[in-house]
Amino acid sequence: MNMIAAQEVKRRGIAAVDDLLAQGPVQIVKNNSPRYVVISEKDYETLMTDLAEARLAASEADVKAGRVHRGSSTALMAELRKDD
Repeated sequence: MNMIAAQEVKRRGIAAVDDLLAQGPVQIVKNNSPRYVVISEKDYETLMTDLAEARLAASEADVKAGRVHRGSSTALMAELRKDD
């Protein structure tokens, strides 16, 4: 991953990140500590799509394994009160 100091970003502006972003994600370091990661819009869209697909797959696995219960909020509240 590409790295750049926060001071360099402050000095040069977003252009400092643009140059590195063409090569992949950019980690911005502040006080010798990684603080931020900048990614391209395309990488962000891919990340969000992959995350949504993973969440959907996990939900489908829960349904197949019987870990999903259907009911109303009223029934849930009654069940929670019963456990008290």
